[in-house]
Amino acid sequence: MNSAAGLPAVEAIVIGASAGGVEALLNILSPLRQGFVLPIIVVLHLPEARRSQLAEVFARRVAMPVLEAIDKTLVEAGTLYFAGPGYHLSVEQDRSFSLSLEPRVHHSRPAIDFLFESAADAYGPTLAAVLLTGANQDGARGLAQVKQRGGLTVVQDPDEAQVSTMPQAALDIHQPDHILPIRGIGRLIVELEQIAC
Repeated sequence: MNSAAGLPAVEAIVIGASAGGVEALLNILSPLRQGFVLPIIVVLHLPEARRSQLAEVFARRVAMPVLEAIDKTLVEAGTLYFAGPGYHLSVEQDRSFSLSLEPRVHHSRPAIDFLFESAADAYGPTLAAVLLTGANQDGARGLAQVKQRGGLTVVQDPDEAQVSTMPQAALDIHQPDHILPIRGIGRLIVELEQIAC
C-alpha cells in the first residue's frame, strides 16, 4: 500500500521551533537524502544579540544546501533556509524572501507566525507547516492560517517535545492534520518529497 496516499502535493515546507529546537531539527533534517527537492524554511528562536551559527551547524549535518534567508532572494528548490536573528522573515507572493523590522511577536523576531502566515498566502494548499518544541505561543496562529488556506499542518506530539508549550498552544486553537513524534515528522517530510518528485 502506498503510505503517501491522501497526502497533498507540496511545494514548500516551513518549520517553526523554539526551546529544544536545534536537536529536534537535526533529528528531522539529518536523514534527508542528498538531492531532496523541496525548499525547507525554518524559524528557530535565537538569542537576539549574536550572529546566528545555525546555517554553519546544519550545513555540516545535512545533505542539502543550507543558507540564511536573504532579503529579496527567491526561494530555491532543494535548499534549507534559516531566518537570521533580529528580523522577521516573510515569503512574498513571487516566492521571494522579505526581511522586516516590525515589532516582535510573542517577544520574538523572527517570529514563526510571520513566516507561516506569509507562506500560507504565497503557497496556499501547496504548503506544509510543521511546529516543534518551544516555550511560547508563537506559531499557533500561523499554523491555523496555513490550515485555513488549505495547507498541511503538522504539530510535534507535546508529550514528546522537549518543551511542550508551543505545540500545545497550537493544539488548543486548531486540529492539525498530523500530531507526530519527531521520527514520524521526519518520515512524513520524506513522503511529501516523494510525491513532489
